Amino acid sequence: MSGLKTLVYLATPYSHESAFVRTHRFHVVNQAAARLTQEGVHVYSPISHTHPIAMEGDLPLGWDYWEQYDRAILNACCKMIVLRQNGWTESKGVQAEIKIAVELGIPVEYMDP
Repeated sequence: MSGLKTLVYLATPYSHESAFVRTHRFHVVNQAAARLTQEGVHVYSPISHTHPIAMEGDLPLGWDYWEQYDRAILNACCKMIVLRQNGWTESKGVQAEIKIAVELGIPVEYMDP
C-alpha cells in the first residue's frame, strides 16, 4: 500500500425540518456519488453512508452529533467535493466541513447536482 490518500469526501446539505427534503437530498447525493464512483473516484458521502445508520439506530441527524465522525473521515481524505444542492450555502454542516477541510489543507472543489 502506497500510503497516499485517495478518498474523496462528498459534502452536501442534509438537515431540514422536512423529512421529504432530507430524503430528496439523500437521493440526489447518492446519484452524484454513483457518478463519481463510475468515474473511478473513491468517494465517501457522509449522507449516503450515515443516513441509513441514523434511521436504523434512531440517531440524531444534525451536525452537532456527527461532527467528530465526519472530522475523522476528513482526516483520511485527499479532497472534498461540495455538491451544490439547494441549501448548501446555509448548511451549518457543509460550511463547517469546508472550514475543516481548509484547516487540514484539503482542496475543496464544487459540483452541481
